[in-house]
Amino acid sequence: MALTEYPSGTTFPGRIGRTIGESDPAWPTPNRSQPGAANVVFIVLDDTGYGQFGCYGSPINTPNLDRLATNGLLYTNMHTTALCSPSRSCMLTGRNHHSNAMACITEGSTGFPGSNGAIPFENGLLSEMLLQHGYATYCIGKWHLTPAEQISAAGPYDRWPLGRGFERYYGFLGGDTHQYYPDLVFDNHQVDPPKTPEEGYHLSEDLADRAINFIADLKQVAPDKPFFLYFATGANHAPHQAPPEWVAKYRGKFDDGWDAYREKVFARQKELGIFADDVELSRHDPDVARWDDLSADEQRLYARMMEVFAGYFEHVDHQIGRLIDYLESTRQLDNTLVMLVSDNGASAEGGPHGSVNENKFFNNVPDDLQQNLDAIDDLGGPKYFNHYSWGWTFAGNTPFRRWKRETYRGGVADGFLVHWPAGIKAKGELRQQYCHVIDMVPTVLDALGIDPPAAIRGVSQSAIEGVSLAHTFDDAQAPSKRHTQYFEMFAHRSIYHDGWRAVCPFPGASFAEAGAGFGAVELTEDKLRELDATGWELYHVDVDPTETKNLAESERPRLVEMIALWYTEAGKYHVLPLDSRGTMRFADPRPQISAERESYVYFPGTQAVPENTAVKVLNRAHSITAEAELAENDNGVIVCQGSNIGGYTMFVQDGLLHYVHNYVGAQELHVVSNAAVAPGRHTLRYEFVPTGPPDLLAGRGTPGHARLLVDDDVVGEADFPVTVPLSLGIGGGLAVGRNPGSPITTMYASPFAFTGTIDKVTISTSPAEHHDHEEAARAEARVAMARQ
Repeated sequence: MALTEYPSGTTFPGRIGRTIGESDPAWPTPNRSQPGAANVVFIVLDDTGYGQFGCYGSPINTPNLDRLATNGLLYTNMHTTALCSPSRSCMLTGRNHHSNAMACITEGSTGFPGSNGAIPFENGLLSEMLLQHGYATYCIGKWHLTPAEQISAAGPYDRWPLGRGFERYYGFLGGDTHQYYPDLVFDNHQVDPPKTPEEGYHLSEDLADRAINFIADLKQVAPDKPFFLYFATGANHAPHQAPPEWVAKYRGKFDDGWDAYREKVFARQKELGIFADDVELSRHDPDVARWDDLSADEQRLYARMMEVFAGYFEHVDHQIGRLIDYLESTRQLDNTLVMLVSDNGASAEGGPHGSVNENKFFNNVPDDLQQNLDAIDDLGGPKYFNHYSWGWTFAGNTPFRRWKRETYRGGVADGFLVHWPAGIKAKGELRQQYCHVIDMVPTVLDALGIDPPAAIRGVSQSAIEGVSLAHTFDDAQAPSKRHTQYFEMFAHRSIYHDGWRAVCPFPGASFAEAGAGFGAVELTEDKLRELDATGWELYHVDVDPTETKNLAESERPRLVEMIALWYTEAGKYHVLPLDSRGTMRFADPRPQISAERESYVYFPGTQAVPENTAVKVLNRAHSITAEAELAENDNGVIVCQGSNIGGYTMFVQDGLLHYVHNYVGAQELHVVSNAAVAPGRHTLRYEFVPTGPPDLLAGRGTPGHARLLVDDDVVGEADFPVTVPLSLGIGGGLAVGRNPGSPITTMYASPFAFTGTIDKVTISTSPAEHHDHEEAARAEARVAMARQ
């Protein structure tokens, strides 16, 4: 018997009598997709430079990305915003990042319409749009689009992935995470990784597994239902971590250094036809040392850092290949529209010398060359949170100038691959039309024959600001539909218009030339007037794509028009006010779900509390009090916060009560009870009293007297000469009854769950008498910027 269906919201077309025999049923029509609708997959790499993709000329082996390029299209002129969250907001909404209130990462939001960090609901995501057309929607991996103050278990959840149109989610909500001990969320709750590093766990593999499983779950029930998968890897963001066999492939491959790398990659880019023979390589960056001027030890260390990065990239390429292979083996690949892109240029967060523990940088603790050399054989493993140096950043963006966070093309020109055999006849071709990540959503809608929705969940939708690229799929000569695109990041500005590009760098064309580093200079109205009069550069990028010939003087009328056009676009998209405070804006007060208090109560069996919403104990007197019951052989963590790169932990081991303060992974400060804790119920307490001021600029938190108490009896004391000054680092959060993530101390292995009973843990604080708020703000900036 055929079913009668009717559109939801229309009049019931059946018949209703007094009995079932006198009645005819009818059903609201399910939300079905169009027959033969294509699947859509966005693959988003993190912090990957134009000159790091194998198919863009790099010596790094990326066979699966190359495969997409060979059987699809390689775009040479794609652009992003120069930063993570802003770019991701663009590629999911089709609107500019300031229109999305995402001028910066969410941690750097300010109270202005273009920068409050909350993507407006009138700017619907592609996931929300495709849901209306019968698509399954999945988000895997990095999110970083929820305000940082809203990612705890207290929510709100309306800007988590499941609140923005994704039906399933598995990944991490913040800007980065440990690749062996990640902070994982499944749907709306935290989970532990399924394996340990010793059992072979790595985040990239886990994400690929989950993506394949989500698709398989769908297709075994509804084989004809299309899906949208947003697959955002943790790679290639720091920490650069990969299994040793992948890193070993690159032993000795970068011994000739970053200057030679640039020359070789640029030559290969010309061979591939990405650039014409007469295009010049951009200048050597003044902030980067010449490779030949480095010491032998420096060269050995930096070459190893790049070997690790290359292994990391090839490893994630392999996981992407597993996903592509699965789609092919299940006969879904041909009718899947795949778009692969990086969110910005290569990252400079490793500093001029690179780092084996970014938490030192966050805390002003200087890296030591000898300590880094001592770590060289363990780089890439779970022990270190490493990032290469500026030289490799500069080389990774070959052939362009500068890097992530800046709007020269090194920060905003990115690799972009499109693969769709059923929808694109052309294969292995280049496309040189100008495009921006806001063009991805309208391209998908155009390719699928879907109009942008007028409303989503009752909210009227704003206009899409991107333009479709679908007309370029089978026509290499098709003109670009994008004529103008503005850029702004931390007051570093530029604008493209019909083959020309004007750039106004801030604080200067390089840190060396400006005499100031990132965020060190606040842009004033007087300085802005000076910059608008004399600070803009002009490049004819249609013939000079690497921005080598500044035509600002010879083309002054054109430049004036370009500057005026930038301000027009800035007004249209809520770009103002300009904010260069890369160090201070992160300390701006923001709406919190709960006010700071002097006493915090935590419970076992609950989700770990992220650092942004946890109690702040650094540089202040505080106490940790646990109400617990122990049997004779009970052991485990009472409470902890942090990871192996910095944090604290209070635990029972072999009957003794311990407290360890991990000072940025460099030193473990330890106090232990002088006798075993007797079986029974007890109040276990740790107290810390500062004994002097911190020296935050020198990377030294307040010294203090530490003591342990059992039922108000002092059982252990120690003087700590130094503590973590500014940030406990990435990973773990604050947890009761176990150590999630990497172990905070070498005295146990994670999770070292407590085998007794904990009723609650109370952490009380007193005002931070020695707290330097200005320096803390600068530290928060470094932490937040390195996590995007």
